[in-house]
Amino acid sequence: MTSLLRHLARPRGGGVLALASVLLLTGCAGDYVARTRGVRMSYQSEDYPGALAGLDAVSNEGSEKDALLVLLDKGMVLHAAGKWAESNKVMEEAEQLSARLDGVSVSEEAGALVTNERQRAYRGEDFEKLMISVVQALNYAELGDDEAAMVEVRQVNERLQKMVTEEKKPYQQLAIARYLGGVIREDQRDWDSAYIDYAKAYELEPRLGALVEPLLRLSKYTGRDDVYAALKEKYPEVAHPPLARDESQVVVVVEAGLSPEKQPTSRDYGTGGNLIEVPVYRDRGSAPSVRVQLGDQDERAVTVTSLADVARLHLDTRIGGMLAKQLASVAVKAGLAAGLGAATKSEELGVLAFLLLNAGNAPDLRSWLSLPAEFQVARFRVPAGSHTVRVEAGGRVSEHTVDVKPGRVGLVVVRRY
Repeated sequence: MTSLLRHLARPRGGGVLALASVLLLTGCAGDYVARTRGVRMSYQSEDYPGALAGLDAVSNEGSEKDALLVLLDKGMVLHAAGKWAESNKVMEEAEQLSARLDGVSVSEEAGALVTNERQRAYRGEDFEKLMISVVQALNYAELGDDEAAMVEVRQVNERLQKMVTEEKKPYQQLAIARYLGGVIREDQRDWDSAYIDYAKAYELEPRLGALVEPLLRLSKYTGRDDVYAALKEKYPEVAHPPLARDESQVVVVVEAGLSPEKQPTSRDYGTGGNLIEVPVYRDRGSAPSVRVQLGDQDERAVTVTSLADVARLHLDTRIGGMLAKQLASVAVKAGLAAGLGAATKSEELGVLAFLLLNAGNAPDLRSWLSLPAEFQVARFRVPAGSHTVRVEAGGRVSEHTVDVKPGRVGLVVVRRY
């Protein structure tokens, strides 16, 4: 920053050239959202090879500022395509890069004050960093590696706990992570831990409907009589007999709809009616209603977590900081423009420079757009063996085969747009 100020303080030509350089940087930020529009079209039409090819092309352009987003989108495309191991490999790269980017350099932050937020490497929203582990947990569960899946679930919950207790952020734990933890623990026959995870999911999302079945069954089995009595009174219609010796369960997780997209909006930051642009999340349509059939059973999937709601909550907690940065940016640009006006002895040029610098003061609208809007879940009790799961959403029907052993819980993960 000091070096830039010295350049601007040079007589006429030097200052103008320096300003031109700053404006050039402002204008050539490169819009990841626009450049990956074709990728998203391929992804949402289930042309996963086409989406991956598009992401490779974006990656080959060499913009380090968008490197994390490329990895996140690539990992999600592989996940949707059912390439669980490949997805986890990419998600691990994304997690490592995210950790490195959290130690952002002072010079990069300073540069963002002169240009705009899009000039720095994208580091991800808090909930996006958590979703890396959620996607990995689902991948591991599909691969049959319950222990690795539980490591990722615990990581989500521990990170959230740290955000709430140490960073004082008003977040709640992701109900889908706790419900998935219950499914995995139940599959491992760790009844007490499974009950605790299901109970936490129910606390976070009490509108679980028929999905409270394992909570009823396990609260009775683990001797939590008072809890069981209260749940039974509240859900008298939910049958929950003990599992028979040759009985199994199938849990279907549907990643439904499109995650919200960031759009600019103006906020008043003072009594003078001055406005500053900040991002807000806008929905990209409603998540589809999903019906799941298994044999003669037909269930409507229940929303366990709305990522759209989570995204808005996490972004809202950053608005104050964004406004403070924008105010600091305006002050820096005013100083630079005043310095240019003094160096060139032209007040008009100083005013023009300030207007031009502020014209590029756009909010960062990048986000992990390949995430779903919701996690919906349906579950079934079935005889052990091979079963066909039929998922219907938005007029599209797909079938998925699952093999489940006696007393175990089979998991099916499906993406719907």
